[in-house]
Amino acid sequence: MQEQPAFHSGFIAIVGRPNVGKSTFLNRVVGQKVAIMSSTAQTTRNKIQGIYTTNQEQIVFIDTPGIFKPSSKLDEFMVNSAISTLNEVDAVLFMVNATQTRGAGDNYIIERLKAIHKPIYLVINKIDQIHPDKIMTILAQYKDALKWQEVYPISALQGNNVDEFLGQLSKDLPEGPQYYPEDQITDHPERFVVAELVREKVLQLTRDEVPHSVAVEVESMKRETRPGTRADGAPNELVHIAATIVVDRTSQKGIIIGKGGKMLKEIGSRARADIEPLLGDRVYLELWVKVVQHWRDKPSALREYGYKSRDY
Repeated sequence: MQEQPAFHSGFIAIVGRPNVGKSTFLNRVVGQKVAIMSSTAQTTRNKIQGIYTTNQEQIVFIDTPGIFKPSSKLDEFMVNSAISTLNEVDAVLFMVNATQTRGAGDNYIIERLKAIHKPIYLVINKIDQIHPDKIMTILAQYKDALKWQEVYPISALQGNNVDEFLGQLSKDLPEGPQYYPEDQITDHPERFVVAELVREKVLQLTRDEVPHSVAVEVESMKRETRPGTRADGAPNELVHIAATIVVDRTSQKGIIIGKGGKMLKEIGSRARADIEPLLGDRVYLELWVKVVQHWRDKPSALREYGYKSRDY
């Protein structure tokens, strides 16, 4: 009988400055959206795990908030969350943006990484946005900063070199167990991912008008059976979700609701389009907006909206 190849597994943190493409990479790897994406920096606020599983390996990626100089209690939570992850993993991916030169933010992270005695990979993302001749110039900026395990230029958006990189990670990880079922792609509860998808649409549609003053709290998720059956004869079921969008100024509430409720309706429509594939069911999404002034600096509000100190 032919011997089965060894199974490799491990936990890998993804760190980097805000908006370098960490969430895009995570979603590409797991094949489904588990981390929200926006052109707004510091979109990710919590450590989000994405699980990549084949018959030969299971790699649990931990997407962290971007590391930056904090200016509020929420900012402190995000930075502490990112840094604490480095002590929990088998390896670290330090991701940089190929379209940006090395800066103070990169140097800050590099200094933190010098105290980590684990394999560290340099991942140069967004190579689809530069001329190939410039890759060596970007590499030269980081080459001697740390003793890198490997250096990989990739495009998380287009998929360039991503599969090759995953193959290398699998070879480098130790033999180990399968921690999660093969069809599980994240360890976060459905409510968390639903809230994140709603927040993503707020960021995408309002952009600079409502920056980081938004939180989303899912009040309830209930499966309901309606009269009649679907066209395919299946029970007429749907998931009724009630969620509240929290802002810290009255003017922001008006922006999110929009004239005649148009903006809020668009947020709900786009969020529902992402939530339904996640849950595998039709969704009725009910959204409300409320103002909680200065919530980002209130520990009680941070806890209520899911930013708990025990997470870092």
